Amino acid sequence: MAFEALRAGIALIMQEIEKRPQDRHILLEELREKVSELRSLGLPVPEDLTRLMAELEEDDADELYNNMPV
Repeated sequence: MAFEALRAGIALIMQEIEKRPQDRHILLEELREKVSELRSLGLPVPEDLTRLMAELEEDDADELYNNMPV
């Protein structure tokens, strides 16, 4: 049951990321929390989710440095 609830929560966060890309950094933190819950329960983290999180984190890092004055 816990796995299904976490999976549903992750799906909702993913939908919000698509709807509100400007809030991606906030939603990414929520996604990290859900993945942390999966791990703490000893449940596997789907590979596609791991890849997606890495891509989102990379995009956020790129965006952070693009706004730095030179």
